[in-house]
Amino acid sequence: MTDEVISIKEGIWSKLYYGKTLPILTMVLGILVLWYGGAVYLNADFLISNYERKNVEWSAEKLVNDAWAMERPILPAPHQIAVELNKTVFQKKITSKRSLVFHAWITTSATLLGFAFGSLLGILLAVGIVHVQTLDRSLMPWVIASQTIPILAIAPMIIVVLGNIGLTGTIPKSIISMYLCFFPITIGMVKGLRSPDVLQMDLMRTYSASASQIFWKLRVPASVPYLFASLKVAVAISLVGAIVGELPTGAVAGIGARLLSGSYYGQTIQIWSALVVASVLGMLLVYIVSVTEKIVLGRMGGRA
Repeated sequence: MTDEVISIKEGIWSKLYYGKTLPILTMVLGILVLWYGGAVYLNADFLISNYERKNVEWSAEKLVNDAWAMERPILPAPHQIAVELNKTVFQKKITSKRSLVFHAWITTSATLLGFAFGSLLGILLAVGIVHVQTLDRSLMPWVIASQTIPILAIAPMIIVVLGNIGLTGTIPKSIISMYLCFFPITIGMVKGLRSPDVLQMDLMRTYSASASQIFWKLRVPASVPYLFASLKVAVAISLVGAIVGELPTGAVAGIGARLLSGSYYGQTIQIWSALVVASVLGMLLVYIVSVTEKIVLGRMGGRA
């Protein structure tokens, strides 16, 4: 083996060891091992009782294989979820109501609408709180108190009230998403708008800058990193709100609908596949916000 080949192998191993790839692969492998073991442990009692009732001879190998192949397991094995995802994501037309892509788009539309509403509301509240002392003292405690109410308690009320005034479909779900996601945006923007220190503020006043100039040229640029940090949290919470909004209505479309139907009929594999799609969708939305952050900060001359 030449020195060049050895150097290349050492370079690859060094990148794996000191980079992110090896730790991520190690964690994924560990999770898979625990998951497969958990599937056997949780499904074993049902299988053993079934063997005894039918007088079937069994061994540890048969128990493990059957635990990983149950039609309605307590905890499905990862490969069962992968098969279900292949069937409902890649082998179904995206317009089919059995396609998880179709249901994911229904939930995504409510998520993005609620995220837009929540972002607008959060930014407006933050600007008001920073610039109006009365709002800071009176409104800020209510903004914090609003998040102490469990969303599962108020979601049905929101659905019923909006339904009585003719608002159904995507709008009620987006309102619930907005309710959840405006809070981190408000807090982050308040922190960001107040982040310029006294010396920076005094310098702007020395140049006879007006209140609007201080806001647009100092406060807003300083708040951008705080805003994007809040947006990453808010977009993930907005997805949760959209899914929660689908549950009280007995929805027939959306990820929440898949969770409901899987729960009604004991289809745990369907439930887990919907959860996997929801988690992938959440990661994708956060990634889009992260990419947008890098672009914006790059154009502003900062570091992402």
